[in-house]
Amino acid sequence: MKGPYRDVIFRLPYRSGARVLLVAAVVLAVTIQLSNDSRCTSSYEALDEAIYQVERVVDGDTLLLTNRARIRLIGVDTPETVRPNSRVQPWGPEAAEFTRKFVAKGEVRLQFDRERVDDYDRFLAYVWVGNQMLNEELIRTGLGKAVTRFPYSYSMKKRFLRAQQKAKQAARGLWGKPNKRGQ
Repeated sequence: MKGPYRDVIFRLPYRSGARVLLVAAVVLAVTIQLSNDSRCTSSYEALDEAIYQVERVVDGDTLLLTNRARIRLIGVDTPETVRPNSRVQPWGPEAAEFTRKFVAKGEVRLQFDRERVDDYDRFLAYVWVGNQMLNEELIRTGLGKAVTRFPYSYSMKKRFLRAQQKAKQAARGLWGKPNKRGQ
């Protein structure tokens, strides 16, 4: 074994098992570091705040870009349409269709916040088309609920809650009468 830890490792008493534990800890630390380095450089840092082309709408709150990056909208949750082993939820198809129409020209501008990716390796972003933010418009139309439990901008949380309050007051979408799928 070469390197700065060689002398430390081989001075430890063999009987104590400390040598084996130390070698295992060093190997584990190096493996974790290499894993983290490759994840960060290959996917998480590869997407800048810029304009991108949308390949397709996965559902109301998830997009797939032409560069294969998955985008999850920050601060909004729309009813499910594609979750495995689940039925399509009321207002889910309408939310997905709204998102399709919103991004119909295919170009979106991404803006990131504190957390860059979620547990499913999707990029977390505010999605803009022109001067309109898709996240907020889904909430304003009643096709999505504001989600404030995650760490993102306090001012955006307030903005989304105001949009949700307006949707509730106007009885739009989720806050209105049941749709044809029997909400």
